[in-house]
Amino acid sequence: MELLTCPIRDYAWGSRSVIAELQGRPVPSDGPEAELWMGAHPGAPSLVQRDGGEVSLAELIDAAPQDWLGPEVFARFGPRLPYLLKVLAARTSLSLQAHPDAEQARAGFLAETAAGLTEERNYADPHHKPELLVAISRFEALCGFQDPLRSAEVFEALGIAELDPIVAALRTGVSGLRSAVQTLLTWPEEERADLVAAATAADPPPEYASAVELMRRLAAEPPNDPGGRVGLLLNHGGVEPGEGIGWPRGHLPRNLGAG
Repeated sequence: MELLTCPIRDYAWGSRSVIAELQGRPVPSDGPEAELWMGAHPGAPSLVQRDGGEVSLAELIDAAPQDWLGPEVFARFGPRLPYLLKVLAARTSLSLQAHPDAEQARAGFLAETAAGLTEERNYADPHHKPELLVAISRFEALCGFQDPLRSAEVFEALGIAELDPIVAALRTGVSGLRSAVQTLLTWPEEERADLVAAATAADPPPEYASAVELMRRLAAEPPNDPGGRVGLLLNHGGVEPGEGIGWPRGHLPRNLGAG
């Protein structure tokens, strides 16, 4: 067994206490600590003690993949660790996530590589990114599209005429869901602030009040995230310690942090 030194990602939404407490360090930390990464990601690999110094786990796997991964993992996934284990510590909600399936990831990576893109890539590698999240403490999340007919009711209850095309698309059922999502994500930039302001100021019937509260929360954290407009299409719920959520391809998950 090897003792790993694991990097911490300092994204702005991170907590200044959770990971520090987990590691027995002083609280609060000097800055936000959002994710503790355990793995061989090339951007921030774990480190292993070797000859009085620290060596990247990714380099060790590259040098002797079958020794580190074992023959079965090597045969199935090749010379790479096929997962990245993270401890997430969210002080505020995360932005909307969208991960490709295996075929889309390969095609997108090859296309961007052929185009000579080195920065601002959508596909940093050719691998898909399914996720499994297990709660250590309670958190809230948006995961999976709710019944489009229910979403149509929610959007109609906001009483915003500009959303009528969204309502009409959702009333067609699953077939209109793609159109509704695309319209919301590509809403004209100069009109987004007015749309969000109207939605957060809405006064719908009591049975839809929770949707407006969620909209207000999404509009504030993180600010101007286009995914906030899509949040009302998703299932909203809490996950208790020991419970988990799997996020396969085609879903738009969003972790809302402790709830």
